[in-house]
Amino acid sequence: FNKDKKVGFLSSNRGGNDDIYVVSPICGVMVTTVVTDAKTGAILSNASVSIVDDRKNVIATETSDAKGQVTYRVECNRAYTVQASRDGYEGASFEVAKQDGGDRRVDAKLQPIETIVRETEIVLNPIFFEYDKSNVTREGAFELDKLVQVMKSNPALTILAKAHTDNRGSDAYNLSLSDRRAKSTVQYVISKGIAKNRITGKGFGEAEPKVDCGESCTEEQHAQNRRSEFLIVK
Repeated sequence: FNKDKKVGFLSSNRGGNDDIYVVSPICGVMVTTVVTDAKTGAILSNASVSIVDDRKNVIATETSDAKGQVTYRVECNRAYTVQASRDGYEGASFEVAKQDGGDRRVDAKLQPIETIVRETEIVLNPIFFEYDKSNVTREGAFELDKLVQVMKSNPALTILAKAHTDNRGSDAYNLSLSDRRAKSTVQYVISKGIAKNRITGKGFGEAEPKVDCGESCTEEQHAQNRRSEFLIVK
């Protein structure tokens, strides 16, 4: 076995022939996630912890133990993302960089859900949409689940979901697209058990850009402009 090149050879005469085989070791990284309260440092058991590969596929989802821990064995030299969530806390994602074997610890510090509730709105990470589409993406669903938690914890809360587009396309088309995005957002929240009279949606097209970049917007600026916002009605 050549340690520098990480390759080995073995021979076998099974079957009456002398054969030589090339073998490579199976390389893995042990990723241990520790979930805690970001404010107090308290260990959080019963948190949902998912490991997501670089193609955005969920490899597995487990629940944190009494020590707040979940451990996954993943492939070497691939980037991963850990997603952690728990009732009463804001879900969060944590990057796991490529690593050639060994162990990796991820400190998943979750903010109490109250920290995203402001006087006039619920502050989430941007609910971005793909260009010219209105379906809720996997990343968007992860954020909308935070809104669902807030609304379940505050049963008197009523929300207006505002949907926006970038400025590509006609005004009329963008207004229609934003309406579809607003409806898609509302339907997702309702599908999670929120009464339909507690959330409404309205599209604003390109009328209220987050980044007023006119006709010279970059792709990143376009992405920032096609978003959803959540205002507290009462």
